[in-house]
Amino acid sequence: MGISDMNMNAGSVTPRHYHIHKVFLFCNYILLGAASSCIFLTLSLRLIPSLCGFFLILLHVFTIAGAISGCAAVGTNRWYSAHMVATVLTAIFQGSVSVLVFTRTGDFLDQLKSYVREEDGSVILKLAGGLTILIFCLEWVVLTLAFFLKYYAYVEGGNNGAVVAMRSAKVQQDEDLKDWPWPFQV
Repeated sequence: MGISDMNMNAGSVTPRHYHIHKVFLFCNYILLGAASSCIFLTLSLRLIPSLCGFFLILLHVFTIAGAISGCAAVGTNRWYSAHMVATVLTAIFQGSVSVLVFTRTGDFLDQLKSYVREEDGSVILKLAGGLTILIFCLEWVVLTLAFFLKYYAYVEGGNNGAVVAMRSAKVQQDEDLKDWPWPFQV
């Protein structure tokens, strides 16, 4: 059940929530395209990847899985935390890979055991590194948008139609101080 299905059942969705959800989906689609492009660039360096290439492809597969599951997971309490943790971990690894690609291109290319010429392999690897930087940035944008979507779902009463009452800090403070001795009574 997606975030829009859940909130349509709970009541009307605010325009801000709707637009954030559309941007969230758009960012996930870009993540899917960038990660699949990185897989094809890695495979173009060597058709059957080495162990390093396999882990690089596996990282992009996890990114794709996170982007696909993120569209459905942001509205549910059960998978929201798992999606956030997986996205943070893949973002960290994507950032690390991009740093390795740009600082140690020759060594990274040797670990991939590429069949293409070194100059061509370097260009292909730097293209993949540029995409990993894009993926790194987009994953943090997706995390921020997922947080806002979860917040709006909570405020709008997205928990199975339950109405969430927002109370001011003063009201909460007054209720907390009722049971205190005389000088603190309101």
